[in-house]
Amino acid sequence: MEQGEPAPDDESTPRIPSPRAAGDDLTAGRGNSGTFVPAPREGNRFGPPGPDRRAEPATEPDPEPETPPPPDPEPPSSSEPEASVPEPVPPETAPVAGPPSHTVLKSLLGAWALAACSTEETDAVEAHLTECAPCADEALRLRDAVGLLHTERSLDLDPMLRARVLENCLGRRPARIPVPAWAAPYDAEAARLDALLNDFGDAEWHAPVRLKWFEEERRASRRTTVAGVIGHLMAVDALVATALGLDEPVPLDPEEAAGGPTTRTEALWRAGRFPLTRTVREPWREQSHTLIRTVSFAGRGVSELAVSYGEFALSLQDAMLDRAFECWIHAGDIAEAVDYPYDPPSGAHLHRMIDLAARILPAALAGRRRAGLASPPRGLVTAGSPGRSLRLEIEGVGGGDWLIALDSPAALPSPDHEVAHVALDGVEFCKLAAGHVSPQEAAAGQLGDREAISDVLFAAASLSRL
Repeated sequence: MEQGEPAPDDESTPRIPSPRAAGDDLTAGRGNSGTFVPAPREGNRFGPPGPDRRAEPATEPDPEPETPPPPDPEPPSSSEPEASVPEPVPPETAPVAGPPSHTVLKSLLGAWALAACSTEETDAVEAHLTECAPCADEALRLRDAVGLLHTERSLDLDPMLRARVLENCLGRRPARIPVPAWAAPYDAEAARLDALLNDFGDAEWHAPVRLKWFEEERRASRRTTVAGVIGHLMAVDALVATALGLDEPVPLDPEEAAGGPTTRTEALWRAGRFPLTRTVREPWREQSHTLIRTVSFAGRGVSELAVSYGEFALSLQDAMLDRAFECWIHAGDIAEAVDYPYDPPSGAHLHRMIDLAARILPAALAGRRRAGLASPPRGLVTAGSPGRSLRLEIEGVGGGDWLIALDSPAALPSPDHEVAHVALDGVEFCKLAAGHVSPQEAAAGQLGDREAISDVLFAAASLSRL
């Protein structure tokens, strides 16, 4: 069909349906009778369809009439009630909440003592405590009770934690090569000292440390640093290493190597291979691990191997106990220098150390007697025969009873020949044997022969050395 020609009046011509009204308009187009009234077609181009409606020629659409403005809304009739809208309350007229009552604040005292109140509640309670004396007294009682519930604990790990972990692990899977029982104290004390040194900075390694011991009738001391103490331990540990055929970390002259702990220590301090800085820790640590591995693989017979200390000798198992004892004592010196707490060894290990000192006491007493520093013997007996004895009672963890022969190391101590009794705390006795406590200052319970007691206490102090 060309533009402008009328549409053919043919019933077979398809008709385009008008668009449907929206769903919302369906109800608007219904009369009172409910009959649907279709919406007018868009643009008024087509009128309502009728049964004989035919297509008409297309004509120019008439201009759409302007939509009249909507009428003003009529006021609601008096028959319908008007909804009331509340007017906003000005801020200055809004009600202000008052402070909590005395009853409420008193009920918050428990939460305040536990620090479980909010900031506002805490401020309110503390302001109330300044005005109410009964509540203030109750708050103090509750705060004291909370202090009993929350006991202060050290942030340091339990020194027995490592032993318990190892025991648990070994209980599940025993080691093929276990550490001998007589070497376990040295293993534990070296590990504890290494843990103490782990977080030290340069300032701590150069912190001054005063080593103390007892010589003849007076106390002696030597000033060094934390690094110097570790060098001293390494030099004396080398006595055990050379007895086992191991190399020394610091080669010494034959004359210095044959000397005792003091000679070896001073030689190492003078050597320049390991300056007295934090670099000394690694060779000491490696040497201690090597000693533990070597004695573990050596077997049972090695425990009686002699270790020379210059003026005297100890069996290997006693030398390892001696090294454990000195490692603990000097670790306490280091901890004191850096103001850090340090606990004593476990009860079983402490008992072994005390037993070593008690077994050495008769020989130390005999040495002081030969030097004219102790009273002469009162009753010499043949070797193996019972003689005068002193009972050494050690109290506390690791304690026990020991009989000390007074007149000769070869005499047999006997309870039937006991002439004196001394009671000491275990840690106090160890400090006495280390030269950190003088015999006059040792807090001892004494009974019996005063001269014998004095000789034994001074002999215990003479066990100490640099």
